[in-house]
Amino acid sequence: MKELLDQVLKEIKPSKEERELVEKIKGEVEGIAREIIAAFGYDVEPYFVGSLAKDTYLAGDHDIDLFLAFPPETPLEELRERGLGLAKAIGEKLGKYEVAYAEHPYVRALYRGFKVDLVPCYNVRDWREVKTAVDRSILHTKWILKHLNSKNDEVRLLKKFFKGINVYGSEIYIKGFSGYLTELLIIKYGSFLKVLENHDFMLRQKIIDLEGWLKKEPEVAMKTVKREADADVPLIVIDPVDPRRNVASALSWEKFGIFYFKAKQFLEKPTREFFFPEHKQIGDYKKVLREKGTKLVTLLFKKPDLIDDLLLPQLEKSAKGFMKALELQGFRVFETHWGYKDKAFIMLEVDRVERSRIEIKPGPEFFTERGLRFYSKNQKVWIRGKRLYSEKVVKEGIVDVIRELLEKNQVSLGKQVKEYIMRADILINFVPPELSDEAYLFLSREKWNLKG
Repeated sequence: MKELLDQVLKEIKPSKEERELVEKIKGEVEGIAREIIAAFGYDVEPYFVGSLAKDTYLAGDHDIDLFLAFPPETPLEELRERGLGLAKAIGEKLGKYEVAYAEHPYVRALYRGFKVDLVPCYNVRDWREVKTAVDRSILHTKWILKHLNSKNDEVRLLKKFFKGINVYGSEIYIKGFSGYLTELLIIKYGSFLKVLENHDFMLRQKIIDLEGWLKKEPEVAMKTVKREADADVPLIVIDPVDPRRNVASALSWEKFGIFYFKAKQFLEKPTREFFFPEHKQIGDYKKVLREKGTKLVTLLFKKPDLIDDLLLPQLEKSAKGFMKALELQGFRVFETHWGYKDKAFIMLEVDRVERSRIEIKPGPEFFTERGLRFYSKNQKVWIRGKRLYSEKVVKEGIVDVIRELLEKNQVSLGKQVKEYIMRADILINFVPPELSDEAYLFLSREKWNLKG
């Protein structure tokens, strides 16, 4: 085990040369930031936050997060306006930049091959001063630096393990373990192996309170615990810098479940594939369809110009909307998949692509010539009053059903992708070549197979 972990660490830990380059670039970025801040005459302090500031980053993974901290008494609108203007000016000096949006606008710049996020925030001293979601980041960095106790490499191992089993990242479309949560777990349990050994205890214990908020601020902390317990989250980690927040609130049961099984598997049989997974074997999705006897419906449409944080949750909502709407129409939807390559897609695995629908057909009065013809042409005929009626079985295809559902606005779609989905091509048991691997991994369940 030790030999394996030493080898993995050797591959994921930044080299001396890489660390020197990172520090050099950080120094240059800070120098440019301070120069622009002085030119603006603002009372703003630049802080590095995130894994680079805490020295928990992996080799080759060194995006820079520079927070521009304004005094707490600054009005929020002023922070947003001045902060964006300042970030733009720094971004322009660094080189190429673009404006991105979270709770408030920030700037993403590129400097000598390094991605640099320039984020306005408040220079808060404790949780009571926090006004925006990003304000805690500086407090997080300070707390980790104080408590990590040279366990940086243990964090690297756990982070790489999480990445290898595809549970790393707190983004809404990932719902996994954040970098900060990874660091807190190492501080709590002491090492990478101890975290894995406690995977079961963690689930039963449920609450991690490193700062002792349940004693220091019981009312606030218990409110957090109750809220998160009611939401049925797998883990509650009360933020050491803010008792109102669960660091693990974004973690889904699915991602925790993957960690749960992979931790057991690694402890039983440790291999480097947990850290450096091999590409999954790809097969023929058409053969899978033949063997399973199910059908594949794919909606293919132009990819909206949205960042993943916005696009992927909208595609997920739309896929689930189709599942619900089609099941109400009598089709069984076994599973859904969504994403994008050149185009965006939603895949639905269904039981069939045609349904039988009964139509009641009103006919003429029974004692007329037309009535006799109606009687002779139809199999099931009855009289209601003077008129004849018959029952007719109609075959209806799923493409027509989907089109009708869309036209009648009977599918719950993501707002920002709706107009694109309305114009989607609908493919049956076929996908373009660039999606054939996605179709195979989806239909074979290898995309999510815990034993793969």
